[in-house]
Amino acid sequence: MPPVLGARLFIIDWIGTGVSWILVQFHALFTALGMNPASGWTWTFSIVGLVVVIRILLIPLFVKQIKAQRNMQIIQPRIKEIQKKYAGDREKQSQEMMKIYKETGTNPLSSCLPILLQAPIFFALFRVLQGIAMYNPNDPGYTPPGVFAWADYAALLPQAHDASIFGAPLYGYFMGASEVAADGFNPLNTRILSFVLIILMTATTFITQRQLIVKNSAPDNPFVKQQKILLYVFPLIFAIGGINFPIGVLIYWMTTNLWTMGQQFYVIRNNPQPGTPAFDAWEARKAEKAARKAAKKGGVAVIEVEEEEAPAPAPRVQPKRQPKSKRSKGGKAAGTSSKGTT
Repeated sequence: MPPVLGARLFIIDWIGTGVSWILVQFHALFTALGMNPASGWTWTFSIVGLVVVIRILLIPLFVKQIKAQRNMQIIQPRIKEIQKKYAGDREKQSQEMMKIYKETGTNPLSSCLPILLQAPIFFALFRVLQGIAMYNPNDPGYTPPGVFAWADYAALLPQAHDASIFGAPLYGYFMGASEVAADGFNPLNTRILSFVLIILMTATTFITQRQLIVKNSAPDNPFVKQQKILLYVFPLIFAIGGINFPIGVLIYWMTTNLWTMGQQFYVIRNNPQPGTPAFDAWEARKAEKAARKAAKKGGVAVIEVEEEEAPAPAPRVQPKRQPKSKRSKGGKAAGTSSKGTT
């Protein structure tokens, strides 16, 4: 075996030990809460518990992912200028872009970190479930996976092997459904359950990606075109690959998709990127909330209305004061006139 491949398998086995340990701890917890230890639902909820633990551990990386996406949004105008200025020089273009990334502390690959770090866990769980499926106490060459090789947990291995939901074993998969008949399970149930989980896994992947593109991406962002391609590529990959995933792995992946969807919805709604439809909706909600708050306090919204200016009033003309001599003459003339008319 090549050294590199051996090292990778060692890491996967090491992670598999941790994954299987978390599984049996949750199994013990749900058993203590009154669930049947031999039931497939007890192991299913243990897988869900594994997802919760993994996703909580990945929250710091998710925060870095959000910050990286914001930084990428902010530096987009500078990136466009560099692409335009050095359109014919790819090397210079890359150098200038790396300078900007270094100055702003932006890593374009940060958005992929949560998925990349989940991949080893995904494969480790796959190997654990595969080891459970291959359980054969009569085979001297069989090696129990993870902590099931430990004496304290060896008794749980046959129990995990026989665990099923809806008549399908957790280790069963769509393409190998016929193999479960040897253990007394119905291949049709295995195919139906696998198909439903593949559809749900694919749908949740598509919705999560679409939510990010439609609501939290600026229309002029050049990375949106790439994301739109991945919007259809990722679900297609999972749909094709899902036919070879054990039911337990499909449950894990669908659950982590649901977690991502809810977490992403919360972030997009409460902390959207500027210049996106989600940011406009967030500002509208803030304004509406402020208006309701002012109304409860008895405040009145001030609406500025432009009014036409009224014409200025005409200046008042004061009568000129006449001298006393003129007033007396005028009085006599008036008296004479009144006598003449009598």
